[in-house]
Amino acid sequence: MTTTTGQTTAPEVETTLDPSATPSARPGRRRGDDLAAWLFLAPYLLLFGVFVLLPIVLGVWISLHSWDFTLPGKPWVGIQNYRDLFTPGSVTFDPFWNSMQATGIFTLFSVPLLIVVPLVVALVMNQKFPGRNLFRAVYFAPYVLGVAVVGVLWRYLLDANIGAVNAYLGRLGLPADTTWLSSLPEAWIAMVLVTVWWTLGFNAVIYLAGLQDIPKELYEAAKVDGATPWSQFRYVTLPGLRPVTMFVTLTTIIASANMFGQAFIMTNGAPARETRTAIFYIAETGLQDFQMGEAAAASWILTVALMLLALVVFGVFRARGSVES
Repeated sequence: MTTTTGQTTAPEVETTLDPSATPSARPGRRRGDDLAAWLFLAPYLLLFGVFVLLPIVLGVWISLHSWDFTLPGKPWVGIQNYRDLFTPGSVTFDPFWNSMQATGIFTLFSVPLLIVVPLVVALVMNQKFPGRNLFRAVYFAPYVLGVAVVGVLWRYLLDANIGAVNAYLGRLGLPADTTWLSSLPEAWIAMVLVTVWWTLGFNAVIYLAGLQDIPKELYEAAKVDGATPWSQFRYVTLPGLRPVTMFVTLTTIIASANMFGQAFIMTNGAPARETRTAIFYIAETGLQDFQMGEAAAASWILTVALMLLALVVFGVFRARGSVES
C-alpha cells in the first residue's frame, strides 16, 4: 500500500498465533519428554529398588522374626529382638554393647587422624616442588588395595614372632617382642594406624580438590593485608574447606563405624573379643550363628546411631558456619 507522501509501506502481517502452536496445546510432546526421562531413570530406579529399598524393607521384616534361615519356621516375635538387645542380662545384651564399645573406640581414635593427617598431606601436595606427582601417587596407592590384601599384609608384618616390624624395632634397640595383634592397647594402635595408612589417600585427594577450588585472589588479598601463613590458613583455607571437611568427616565416621575387615583378618576379635566391632558381631551372629533376626535388629540399632551422629555433625558445622559468617 502507498501513503500520501508516495512512500510504499510493508504489507500488514497477520499476528494471530495458531492455538495449536502454544505450549499448552502440545501435551503429547510433554508426555513424550516425561516418558523419555523415565526410560533413562528406569535402570537406576530398578537397581536402587532391588539393592537398596528391598533390603531395607526385608531387614526390618527379618528383625521382627526369630529368623534362622536353616529352619523352615520363622516365627513372629515383634520387637523382642530389640528388647533383648536393650535388656541387661539377656544373651545378646553384653556381646552387642561390647561390640558397640569397640566400634566407638576405633571410631574415636581413627576419625581425627583421618581428618587431620590427610589435610596436612593435601597441603603439601598442593605446593609446587619436584616429584609432586610421584608424591601424590605414593600416598594414594594403598587405597586401591582391598581390605583382604591390607589385612593379610599387616598381619604378617605385625606378627610377634616373624613380623618385620618387631625385627626392625629390635635393630633400633627398641622392644622387639610386642604382641601387636593379641594384646591391648597394641591391637587398637595397630588397626588404627593401618587404617590411616590405607585410607588417608582418598581423603587427601578430596581435600586437594577443595584446596584448588579456593580462589587465589583471597590469599593475595590476605597477603596485602599482612596476614601471616597461619592467619591465611585459619581465615581463608579452613572456611573455604568447610563443605569438604563436613563431607570427609561424615564419610570417615560412617566408614570407621562399619569397620570389619581389619578386625576380622588381623585380630579375629582378640584379645578376648575386645576388638570385635559391631559389624563383626552382626556378621558373626547372622552368618555363623544363623540368628538373622537378632543380627538385623542389631544392624538397625547401629544405623539409627549413625543417623543421629550424622545429624550432630551437620548441626556442628552449621552452627560453626553461622558463627564465622
